[in-house]
Amino acid sequence: MKPILIALLAALLFLPFKGLNAAGIMFIGVLTLLSAVSLFKKTKVIDVIKAIRIPEIGRFRTFFIPVLLISSLAFPFILKDYYIDVLIMSGIYILLALGLNIIVGFTGLLNLGFAAFYAIGAYTYAILNTKIGLGFWASLPISASLAALAGLLLAIPALRLRGDYLAIVTLGFGEIVRLVLNNWDSLTNGPNGITGISRPLLMGFSFAQLEYYYYLVFVIVIFAVVVIKRVESSRIGRAWIAIKENEIAASSMGINTTKYKLYAFTFGTFWAGIAGILFSAKMQFVSPESFTFMESILILSMIILGGIGNTHGAIIGAFILVILPEVLREVQLYRMLILGIGLVLLMIFRPQGILGGVKGVHFRS
Repeated sequence: MKPILIALLAALLFLPFKGLNAAGIMFIGVLTLLSAVSLFKKTKVIDVIKAIRIPEIGRFRTFFIPVLLISSLAFPFILKDYYIDVLIMSGIYILLALGLNIIVGFTGLLNLGFAAFYAIGAYTYAILNTKIGLGFWASLPISASLAALAGLLLAIPALRLRGDYLAIVTLGFGEIVRLVLNNWDSLTNGPNGITGISRPLLMGFSFAQLEYYYYLVFVIVIFAVVVIKRVESSRIGRAWIAIKENEIAASSMGINTTKYKLYAFTFGTFWAGIAGILFSAKMQFVSPESFTFMESILILSMIILGGIGNTHGAIIGAFILVILPEVLREVQLYRMLILGIGLVLLMIFRPQGILGGVKGVHFRS
């Protein structure tokens, strides 16, 4: 029954684009594919594949990670500017996914307005640079700190709520920030945005070229991953995971749940502020249209795709959801349809994400 429903859903999604005949072909094709997969699972072949011993990641991590880093450093020498630009945006979204993963993945607090903190970081640098004349490096801690402060101020009243109510409050905060940016003409220039934002300078060296800006984003992403992994392994990270697994049990063990939730909001939105200033400096232009509700949903989709609570999964999810639309640009009319079908199939067959969720504490009943 499940393959028929999935095939029917794919056909209905395809119907408005190509008509009834193409939808019928899609139904037959998807149903045939799912039936073949189901038959494959019932045979002994799957047992043979499971019996194949695959080396653990930890055994070749010391080899794999250096190779990956060296390959990433070589990209600007072998890729065109267009692909470098896409990789830079991937790095920015990786920072956003890592920040949201701290709030949603580690602590279990659903945030649907994360783009607001992204906007605060971007607009802070844009205003400081164009109106006051502060450079990138002087504005970087200010932008990140203001985004973190906004996360803290939102969390103080919002953490009295849970579940869907918390999600609605964060969604409302995101829309409030966007509307303020869209209507405060004297400060943000309203819907016209802010132009003329300068690129970073370091001891007279400009990051105006995409290759140099790529290395800047690359270094910041590596720094963020190292810091977040260290925090995840610390007492704070273990407290976050305990709160997500069972808040009542965590509280009974002496964990101050309110304090650690505030830590999660502040720490997660800090990285959104850094991503915002990187975006602002790269584009040299910001407007409210870049920080809509759909941007928050896109970031949330990244951590769901990779695996909620998994740092490496957030990186992979961000990379896929930035790269894949560019790969599907030739079929631009259908790329969102393909992405939608892919996410639906992922939720059906692997709801824990590509790499799976965080391995937290499991309480026995």
